Amino acid sequence: MKPLTALLLAALPLTACATAGKPSGALSSYEGLTPRTGTLRTGIAERKSEPDLTAVRRVMLEPARMAPGPETGWLNDKERALLLRELDAQMCFEITERYELTYDPAQADARVRAVVTRVRPTGRFASTASAAAGFFIPGPIGLRVPGTLGGLGAEAEMVTDGGRQVAALVWNRDATAVGTDDPSLSRLGDALQFAEPFADVAAATMTPKGLKSRKIESGEDPCAQFGPRFRPEGFLAGLASGLYVPQMSGAKAVPKEAPKDDGA
Repeated sequence: MKPLTALLLAALPLTACATAGKPSGALSSYEGLTPRTGTLRTGIAERKSEPDLTAVRRVMLEPARMAPGPETGWLNDKERALLLRELDAQMCFEITERYELTYDPAQADARVRAVVTRVRPTGRFASTASAAAGFFIPGPIGLRVPGTLGGLGAEAEMVTDGGRQVAALVWNRDATAVGTDDPSLSRLGDALQFAEPFADVAAATMTPKGLKSRKIESGEDPCAQFGPRFRPEGFLAGLASGLYVPQMSGAKAVPKEAPKDDGA
């Protein structure tokens, strides 16, 4: 136990302020983005137009995209689909707590777009050592060994039906050696875990002050195709193994089939 603890403590980096990173060029505009200060683990640059956002009631969610380049090019097709699916799910969960969702462009006051710009792989083999260490360290805070720390970079914007950008976000986060990010045997472990905090910040950036959260009624979730919003099986799997397990924690891999029109 002592050698493992010494290895983990030696791996702890100095805390530094995160930066939002270089814009990918995937959004319609980056004008007026302001870095958010006081963030240690996450780099954020954002902009919103409060007057324009107050006029938005219904939004259309475009499928998340993957920006081209070496920081995403290493992913295989299955990994791309898995990560984009999780991003779509989390954006749907967060946005529908603020706005009404529509699939009809003619009814949408605005469109929401999200783009994955960077994926840093999670070290699969070293993650087993981190998980093992977790059994000897009580509490929610864990330690990660060298080679396990993955990350995610993503961008989002809200654009009105007239093509005017009313909110934009550039976001980057890497796992830290000390924290609550679970190690994983999946190369996408950290990126998948960070889809939720990204979507949360994106939706907040797209929300005007004073807008009350919408209550999602049981059985009427507009995001039901992605599965439940809370996934207790994933939490329990992580509690038992010390690892993030995408198969237990992620969104459903295949969307539900669209209802058939019996009158067709």
